[in-house]
Amino acid sequence: MPVTVTETAAREISSIINQQDLDADKICLRVGVKGGGCSGFSYLLDLTEVSKDSDEMWNYDYTLKNDGDESQVSIRVICDPKSYLYLNGTSIDFKDELMGRGFVFNNPNATSSCGCGSSFSA
Repeated sequence: MPVTVTETAAREISSIINQQDLDADKICLRVGVKGGGCSGFSYLLDLTEVSKDSDEMWNYDYTLKNDGDESQVSIRVICDPKSYLYLNGTSIDFKDELMGRGFVFNNPNATSSCGCGSSFSA
């Protein structure tokens, strides 16, 4: 199963790309994991133009509505094979709430996660 991005997360990613004046046609969202964090693994997110032949890649197209206007957004997600073992089927969302804002990982492979949601064990 692919790593997916919700429409809310796509809107935030698109906003970050525009704020940083990056080339949306070349930028990919790299998703990964590394050892560490309070639960064993930490999630990684990065905007990059660099991909490897061994990377998994998924393309998502969204029509975002904002005050009656519509815009087309394409998000390319890439993930290295080792991280994909832990992220297979994960959905990335974005929350903007009173207690904080940030990306949220809904990972079916995680057996537990920390309170802040930025690390997990599998």
